[in-house]
Amino acid sequence: MVLPMMTDLYFGHHDWKIFFISIIITAFFGGALILSNNSSEITINTRQAFMLIFLSWVGLSVFSALPFTLSELKMSYTDSFFEAMSGITTTGATVIVGLDDAPPGILLWRAILQWLGGIGIILMAMSILPFLNIGGMQIFRTELSEDEKVLPRAAQLAASIGMIYIALTILCIICYILSGLETFDAIAHAMTTISTGGFSTFDSSFTHYHDTIWPETVAVIFMLIGGMPFVLYLKAVRGNLRPLYKDTQVRWFLSIIFLTTIVVTAYLFLHLNISLIEALRRSLFNVTSVMTGTGYANGDYNSWGSFPVAVFFFIMLVGGCAGSTSCGIKIFRFQVLFAVTLTQIKRLLYPHGVFIPHYNGKTIPPDVPLSVMGFFFMYMFTCAIIAIALSFVGMDFLEAMSGAVTAVSNVGPGLGAIGPNENFKHLSDSAKWILSIGMLLGRLEIFTMLVLISPKFWTR
Repeated sequence: MVLPMMTDLYFGHHDWKIFFISIIITAFFGGALILSNNSSEITINTRQAFMLIFLSWVGLSVFSALPFTLSELKMSYTDSFFEAMSGITTTGATVIVGLDDAPPGILLWRAILQWLGGIGIILMAMSILPFLNIGGMQIFRTELSEDEKVLPRAAQLAASIGMIYIALTILCIICYILSGLETFDAIAHAMTTISTGGFSTFDSSFTHYHDTIWPETVAVIFMLIGGMPFVLYLKAVRGNLRPLYKDTQVRWFLSIIFLTTIVVTAYLFLHLNISLIEALRRSLFNVTSVMTGTGYANGDYNSWGSFPVAVFFFIMLVGGCAGSTSCGIKIFRFQVLFAVTLTQIKRLLYPHGVFIPHYNGKTIPPDVPLSVMGFFFMYMFTCAIIAIALSFVGMDFLEAMSGAVTAVSNVGPGLGAIGPNENFKHLSDSAKWILSIGMLLGRLEIFTMLVLISPKFWTR
């Protein structure tokens, strides 16, 4: 909170005081936790690990909401918590109207939340989820073990990934400045691009830069970078570039974006009579933004017709790669299901044959397909329950369905009245709390949160 406070002081905005107050409140509770847990050796079991993940993200959101509540925007705590949860989970859904005139400290605070959320989910996906057997993430244990032969401790691995994350952010800032953005806007957008968060400093998002293609080009490049596994960048920095272009997850990710872009471009060119270059520009930017869960927009894709809307609805679910800052079901789970499906077909054709599913050239462990199928079911079931709950509090079918998917997939804008040219301000407080729960469920990979409500979890 110090950086936004200093930013408001620099620009001469009186809102610096609210960050100072928020710092005092947060430091008091944070200091109390530090003092009460001051031990030379702390060990945690599986139950405590689940609780640690859940309470960390909720606690961050609770205290991150303070500046929004105290600022001149006069937001209710419900709106403030929604904004903070959207930021820390890198969802990008917003309830703030008038971003163009909002205090600079608040704009930077939103960007910082998404930036911290981005690195947080990378580290969680690398250091915790594979060892808690969450949704098939255990498939990455071997890969992480290989890295730890060079970087013995998890803390060193996290520090190395963190340095790469910071370096990519700085590079993104420089590229944005060279593309024509003001320094402040470049810093804020770089943080929310590399984290695939999508918070902008303008209500119109990237439509603000419709006169030039360069800011969008920078955004597309770094959204793609944010959507790929960061552990591969670590290998590349150590001189091993081969995994970066040989990894099947990366290939699938880029292939889906490429094919979807071509299809949507053809539709815009043939059905809406948009020039081929402009159609490609709009398609590539929005497909990349939705697929990676960033949520930027350079136009209202709701107005393109039912086909692009249907395409965007489904790629919201797909998401990016495991170990990236992106969201959704993740590419590797589709690969696992595809490999298992092919194996089943072969067994039907050759009943006496022995066929074993593979992922990335390695045998898939027996427990992974079951974990992935369980995750798929719970993901869809969660979206359905949240959509029903949103309908119950007054949202129409399209808003409720897209709102549920965009929350659980951590994408940001949905369809209809919560589309890319709109925001979530008009929703009821009940809907905002439901969506906040959906964002948390999606970011924590569903099971991390659901396991806490199981009685057996507390009694075993």
